[in-house]
Amino acid sequence: MLRVRKLRSVMKAWRSGLMAGTILVGLLSLPVCAQQADPAMPVVVQPGAPGQPTRTLPPSTRATLPPRSPADVRFMQGMIMHHAQAVEMTALIESHTTTMDLRSLGARISSSQSEEIKFMKRWLEARGEPTRGPISPVMPEMPGMDMSSHSMHTMHSMLMPGMLTAKQMEALKKAKGEEFDRLFLTGMIQHHGGALIMVKDLFDTAGAGQDAELFNFATDVDSGQRAEIRIMQTMLGENL
Repeated sequence: MLRVRKLRSVMKAWRSGLMAGTILVGLLSLPVCAQQADPAMPVVVQPGAPGQPTRTLPPSTRATLPPRSPADVRFMQGMIMHHAQAVEMTALIESHTTTMDLRSLGARISSSQSEEIKFMKRWLEARGEPTRGPISPVMPEMPGMDMSSHSMHTMHSMLMPGMLTAKQMEALKKAKGEEFDRLFLTGMIQHHGGALIMVKDLFDTAGAGQDAELFNFATDVDSGQRAEIRIMQTMLGENL
């Protein structure tokens, strides 16, 4: 009799454990089932101002680009053309000089400004703006000015700060060796100085330069080209 009671007690404990395990497995599987049946909607949270609570926005909320000013667009269009001439200048280095420091500098300028041109074009295209201005990216056509006798390159050289004139570009193409080095360095210092003027004009214009991407880009251009001007001034003073 005692042995039967022990056996019943063991069987009862085994059934209780089995039932508890089954219940536990069921409970653990519930969130997965619930998630599969009713997937959670994405939550869009807008941080509040200092001291203010965050706001939960509807899932249909879409990001919008910040407002831009006409000066922002003109700056980007103008800087594309400005950078393009710098890349054109650096393309002459390979066949016009053997100076290794100048070759290294030219490769750096060509790479950075080519990438920046791509960025500026994407910025304009994302906002539905053309990548080139009608006459000049910086200045509109002046009343009474006859532009028909000028090439597009000459017009941009006339109107954009720091860009080399057609005559300067021709002299650079004809020069070799030390003469090329000198003309390249003086010309690129002039060119970089014009870019600094363009950045200053942008930030001096009311309402311009407020777009975060454009602000970061313009400040990077300013700091980067100031640093390169110092390098070129050192090279010009020491080597030529």
